[in-house]
Amino acid sequence: MNETGIILNKLKALGDETYRSFQSKLIPEIDPSKIIGVRMPALKKLSVEICGSEEASEFLRQLPHYYYDEDNLHAYLIMREKNFDTALKLTEEFLPYINNWATCDSLKPSVFSKKPETLLPQVKSWLKSGHPFTVRYGIKFLMDYFLDRRFDESYLKLISDVENDSYYVKMASAWYFSFALIKQYEKTVTLFKKGLPDRFVHNKAIQKAIESRRLSPDEKNYLRTLKIR
Repeated sequence: MNETGIILNKLKALGDETYRSFQSKLIPEIDPSKIIGVRMPALKKLSVEICGSEEASEFLRQLPHYYYDEDNLHAYLIMREKNFDTALKLTEEFLPYINNWATCDSLKPSVFSKKPETLLPQVKSWLKSGHPFTVRYGIKFLMDYFLDRRFDESYLKLISDVENDSYYVKMASAWYFSFALIKQYEKTVTLFKKGLPDRFVHNKAIQKAIESRRLSPDEKNYLRTLKIR
């Protein structure tokens, strides 16, 4: 049995039917037969156990995977990579094969937090990708690393200029703008006064921002007036 077969057997041994059913409802875009049902703590523990091994290296080379759980394990292995360039290479190789929001949103290599600004060229490329989950990954990257001290108004335009009809891209954009309204209210609300190009993203971002406790009642009331009817 090869290394990838050994890992697959380990994943199947960790499968939980109850969790499998739960996951199937959360990610309806994935065929239930491709979900083993491995809980996240067990996946993380397995990634720790095999990280740096030959079987893990071989597993990372074997794309695409068949099971959703294999994709999540792949993401966790990348997140444990300590070399910045290697983590970026593995991420770029993996992005085209991501086919669901959960795997996409979980992929956050810790090494990227050391110098995220060096990845801005890649982010701009990801946002222009024809692959929806690559675009979503780029949006989430800006949300994770560039809404606080690294924030720049130009990043708002990067997201508003995204042209992708995928529901998961639109929801990520709305998620991003809701946090932008919360963390950078004065600069972001100016954009909403003009109106975002996408009506769904515009209104959904306002809805999500209003649900936050971090905006004042006056700010929330004003945002309600900016909804596109």
